[in-house]
Amino acid sequence: MNPSNQDFRPASDHSKTRAYLVGGGIASLASAVYLIREGRLSGVNIHILEQESKVGGALDGSGSPENGYLIRGGRMLEGHFVCTWDLLSAISTLNNPNQSVTDEIFEFNRKVVSASKSRLLKNGKIIDVSSYGLSKRDHYDMLKLLFNSEEALGAKRIEDWFSPEFFNSVFWLLWSTTFAFQRWSSLAEMRRYFIRFIHLLPGFNKLQGIMRTVYNQYDSVILPIETWLKEQGVQFMISSQVTDIEFDINDSAKAATAIHYVCDGHQKKISISKDDYVFVTLGSMVESSTIGSMSSPAMLDTKAQSGAWALWENIARKQVDFGRPAVFSDHVDQSKWMSFTTTLKGSVFFDHMEAFTGNTAGTGGLVTITDSNWLMSVVLAYQPHFSNQPKDVFVFWGDGLLPDNEGNFVKKKMSDCSGEEILTELFFHLGIMDVMQPVMSKANCIPCIMPYITSQFLPRIPGDRPLVVPEGSTNFAFLGQFVEVPKDCVFTVEYAVRTAQVAVYTLLKLEKEVSPVYEGHHDLHVLLDAFKAINS
Repeated sequence: MNPSNQDFRPASDHSKTRAYLVGGGIASLASAVYLIREGRLSGVNIHILEQESKVGGALDGSGSPENGYLIRGGRMLEGHFVCTWDLLSAISTLNNPNQSVTDEIFEFNRKVVSASKSRLLKNGKIIDVSSYGLSKRDHYDMLKLLFNSEEALGAKRIEDWFSPEFFNSVFWLLWSTTFAFQRWSSLAEMRRYFIRFIHLLPGFNKLQGIMRTVYNQYDSVILPIETWLKEQGVQFMISSQVTDIEFDINDSAKAATAIHYVCDGHQKKISISKDDYVFVTLGSMVESSTIGSMSSPAMLDTKAQSGAWALWENIARKQVDFGRPAVFSDHVDQSKWMSFTTTLKGSVFFDHMEAFTGNTAGTGGLVTITDSNWLMSVVLAYQPHFSNQPKDVFVFWGDGLLPDNEGNFVKKKMSDCSGEEILTELFFHLGIMDVMQPVMSKANCIPCIMPYITSQFLPRIPGDRPLVVPEGSTNFAFLGQFVEVPKDCVFTVEYAVRTAQVAVYTLLKLEKEVSPVYEGHHDLHVLLDAFKAINS
């Protein structure tokens, strides 16, 4: 399929219809694509307001070989992300105008197949993960969870449901580090993940079925979408921070009437007519993220006085069904963790890890050090991981889900550690400090603290997340990880793109169905394979 040859001629006259998208993450970018592709809006009448200096949100990737590369984190992809593949099927890759991003990703994953041989480590050795190590009690609790309704679970935490022994199982170590769940995360979200990804359970201990992009997700996904949108004439209003939105609300209808934003230090206002559309990304996983350096730690930042969370707070004050942001933004101790991106000159570390793990870079995925007090994991992606990365430069990513704990070797909290100290802890765990000592002088490890990175997993009840299109809305919709989409799973690209589909198809009253959520638990073969896996 040649994405550039698709027919985008208007089916009806939308030449004067304007759309304003608040936020430059994947949900907003997807909405712009759907407005053009399905809604037949003119690109020149679509405006994306982004508070940062570039778009992409949590799908980021930046830096250089000289100053070091940075990825705050990457999202998991898999074959049943139907909304994501639909979106990217219309976007050409930057290197080949006759190939879609969807086709590029599928082709890449046929070549670089994920099959980890060393998913978990302990005492510097590979753990046997052929059995999930679940007890009969665990099996019963999992089945009981599946058969309970989400409403009945309410704001329960995962630790409220499972026995203490469950959290020592191989299954929990795999589950929590793959998806970034904590014991205190929402039980309802875990139930959704069980159902949504049940088809992955037979190969979950090897990360089979997990798909990756050719480069980091900014280079491979965001840049092609941004390029396509600019070719359509979409207006990118960069460094424009939206501070408030006015609404006209009565008993029968709700309409957005104005957008207030700050650009270059000046307060500005956009008036919204009844024929215009407004799409607002609520909240942010990566707001207030801070980075350190090889010699200094990243410092935990507080909630910005103006930004995505402050905007949602202002919006929520206007109407009860616009959500409850405090549920997700006021518990930083439960939603924060750290990542680190390391740029290396030469292949010494990669050579060691490939020999030790049995996986070439790009085929193994997460390697988790289970006896790390920080619960540290590292990922060696297929190289190069950046489009501008030289052949003699290697980049790997890692995280620590428990950054407030003192290290096993570096006797400091991870959050207080510099990049050099994080690498020291890692190399001691792997038993290779002597080998890697000469490499340290040329390494550049950039730590990053993300206060809200798993805030969408915090316990919640109905109403905490607003509907994509609130009842009575005539011209606005909410997007992103903090709106309610039944059955699908937050913390995924798929969830964000699905909100875009729902928003555009609903507001524009298109005669087109939103792509259905894959429901493997309705397939008997999938259920039997999953049952065998958890009983191994």
